[in-house]
Amino acid sequence: MSEPARTERAAAELTREEAAHRIEELRSKILRHRKLYYVDNQPEIDDTTYDLLERELASLERRFSELIAPDSPTQRVGGEPSLEFPTVRHSSPMLSLDNAYTGEELREFDARLRRVLGVTEPLDYTAELKVDGVSLAVTYRNGRLERGVTRGDGFSGDDVTPNVRTIRSVPLRLMRVIPLIEARGEVYLPKAEFERMNRERQASGEPAFANPRNAAAGTLRLLDPRLVAKRPLDMFFWSIALLEDGVEARSQWEGLALLQELGLKANPHAQRCRGVEAVLEYWEKWRERRATLPYDIDGIVVKLDSLELQGEAGATSKFPRWAIACKYPAQQATTRVKEIRVQVGRTGALTPVAELEPVRLAGSTISRATLHNEEEVRRKDVRVGDTVIIEKGGDVIPKVIKVVNSLRPEGTRPFRMPENCPVCGSAVFRPEGEVIGRCSGASCPAKLREALLHYGRRTAMDIEGLGEALVDQLVDRGLVRDFADLYHLDLPTLAGLERMGEKSASNLLSQIDASRHRPLHRLLFALGIRLVGERAAKLLAQRAGDIRALMSLGQEELETIPEIGPKIAASVRVFFSEPRNVSLLDRLEKAGVTMKETAAGAAVRREAKLAGKSFVLTGSLHGWTRDEAARLIESLGGRVSSSVSRNTDFIVAGENPGSKLERALLLGVKVLTEQELRGLIERVEGPKESRTS
Repeated sequence: MSEPARTERAAAELTREEAAHRIEELRSKILRHRKLYYVDNQPEIDDTTYDLLERELASLERRFSELIAPDSPTQRVGGEPSLEFPTVRHSSPMLSLDNAYTGEELREFDARLRRVLGVTEPLDYTAELKVDGVSLAVTYRNGRLERGVTRGDGFSGDDVTPNVRTIRSVPLRLMRVIPLIEARGEVYLPKAEFERMNRERQASGEPAFANPRNAAAGTLRLLDPRLVAKRPLDMFFWSIALLEDGVEARSQWEGLALLQELGLKANPHAQRCRGVEAVLEYWEKWRERRATLPYDIDGIVVKLDSLELQGEAGATSKFPRWAIACKYPAQQATTRVKEIRVQVGRTGALTPVAELEPVRLAGSTISRATLHNEEEVRRKDVRVGDTVIIEKGGDVIPKVIKVVNSLRPEGTRPFRMPENCPVCGSAVFRPEGEVIGRCSGASCPAKLREALLHYGRRTAMDIEGLGEALVDQLVDRGLVRDFADLYHLDLPTLAGLERMGEKSASNLLSQIDASRHRPLHRLLFALGIRLVGERAAKLLAQRAGDIRALMSLGQEELETIPEIGPKIAASVRVFFSEPRNVSLLDRLEKAGVTMKETAAGAAVRREAKLAGKSFVLTGSLHGWTRDEAARLIESLGGRVSSSVSRNTDFIVAGENPGSKLERALLLGVKVLTEQELRGLIERVEGPKESRTS
C-alpha cells in the first residue's frame, strides 16, 4: 500500500475527538518545520517527510471539514477571484526613504542626524540589504494573519490578503499569540524563479517580465489567488510598525530578532554597525557580493538603531530623518547587437528590442535590451552590428546607453520601424504627437488575450464567465482567434475545458448568445478602438446609427460630432481603414451581432436636445439615483462631469449639495432642482417614471 493510501486509511479510523487532537498536533509540527525551513534556514526533516505531514493533515481535514481553521497550513490557496482590491488606510504612513549614492552623502546623513540629536559620539545603526521588491504591511491579530496591504501612496494601500496567504514564508499563524502586531517588509521573487517564469512565458508566446520586482508587483496585483500561488513569491520582514504585547523591542536590531522569534523571516545579512564608517564597510562588502545573492538588491538601508532616538529625530513630510537608502550605481557592460526585433505588446504597442551577444551583467546573462521606441533608436542610431554599452540598474530592464561609433563596421544601415505589424500584418498607426506606433488590427494575436477580456466586460458586450482562466484556454488551444470565433463555440468544446463542465459551458453560451443583441455603442467600445471609450462610443453610435454609416464618415465629418476631436477621429478612421477589421465586422454580422444602435439611441439622434450640454450632479436625489440621472442625461446627448468649471452648463442640486453648488453660484452656472431636471428631460423625450413613482 502506498504512503498516501496509508494516510487516508489512518484518517478514516480516527474518531472526531482523536482527529481534532491529531490535527492540532500536525499544525504545530508543520508550523515549527516551516519556521526552521523558511526563517531559520535549518531544516530538520527532508521534503518527503514534510510532505507526508501536510498530506495527513489534508486527509483529516477532508474527513472532518468542520475542523478546518483559516490559519491551517492547508488553507494557503482558496477563494474565488476578487473583482477589485479594497483600499485600506495604514496605521502609520509608510514613508519613502531619502537616497545616498556616494560615501560623502552617507557621511552627510550621519552628521545631519547627530546635529538633530545633539550628540557628538558615533551612533549605532542597523544596516540591511535593500531587497528589490514590493513593500507590504502584514497584520496579525491574536497570532493569526488578518490582513496584508501594499504600500500604495504611503497612506493607503490595496488589501491583497488572499494573495499574501499564498506566500509560504508568511505564516498564517505566529509562533506565539500576540494581541496585535503589524510587521512590514518586502515581497520579492527569487532570481531562479524569475528566470524559470520568463522561460515558460516566452515558450507560450507571452511577453517576458522586465525584472523580478515588476514580476512580484504584477503577481500581487492578480485578482485570482490561485494564479498567485503558482508564482513562488517570498518575503523578508524589516520592521514592526505596531505592537500590542507585554514585551516591546527597544531597537531596530531587537525588532528584527523579535520578528524571527515569531516566525517572520528577516534578512539574515543584517548587521549592527557602530558609527558611519562601519556602515560604509558593510555597503562596500555587499557591492562586491550582491551578484552572489539569490535575489536582487539595489543597495542597503541604514536605520538608526535606537527606537527612542528614531522618535526624537522624527521625519519630514516625505522621509524619516533616521533612515536612508544607500543605492548602488547602475552596472554597465559592452556587447554587440546581433539583430533588432520588434515586439508587439498587449495594447498593440510596437517596441524595438536589441538581440545581443550574451554578456554577464549584475549577476545574470543579458542577451537582449529594450530600445524603447522609434525616436530613441533614431536618436542613438543603434544598428545591427554595432558595439554598444548596456546598463542595468537595480530597478530597470537592461537598456542600450550608447553606441561605440569607433567600432561600427562598414556597411551598416539605419534601423527603420516596420509599416505593418510583424505579428498579423495590419497597418501600424502612430498618432500625431506620440512616439509609439501601434498595430491597428483588432484580431492581432499579440493583443488577443487582453482584447477578449475587454470584449466581455460588463460595460462592453457583457459576457459573464469570460474570465482570465477561460480566455487563456481558448487562446492557448487555438479555439478563438478573434471576437467572431466566440459565436462559433459549442457545448462539447466548452464543457471539455478545465474547470468548466456542462452547466458552466451552457451558461457561457447563453451569455455569448445574449451579447449578439447589445446596441452598437457597446460593440464599438468592445472592439477596443484606440481612444474610443464608453462616452465616445455612445456619441459615435448616436451620430451614425449603424456600423456601415459610421464606416463611411470621413475625418472632418467625425470631428463635427460633439466631443469627438481630431485624435479620436483619426483613430476611428485608422480602425475602419484596416481590411482585417472590416473582415472581422463582416464575420460578426454574419454571426448575428447587432450592427445598429437601439431604437432609443435612434430617437436620441433625432432629438438630441441636450447634445453638447454639460451637467454636474450634487447632493441626494429622490426620484433617481445619481447614476440613473447621469445615464438619462447622457442618453440624450448631454455630458456629466464630476467637477464644476466655467464650461459647465447646468448643476443639478439635490439635498445637501455641498461645495460644488457654492462654486457653481460663484461661476454663474445655472442651477436646476431635481424637478427642473425632470421637466427638461420630459420635454426632450416624454415623461419618464422614477424609481419611487
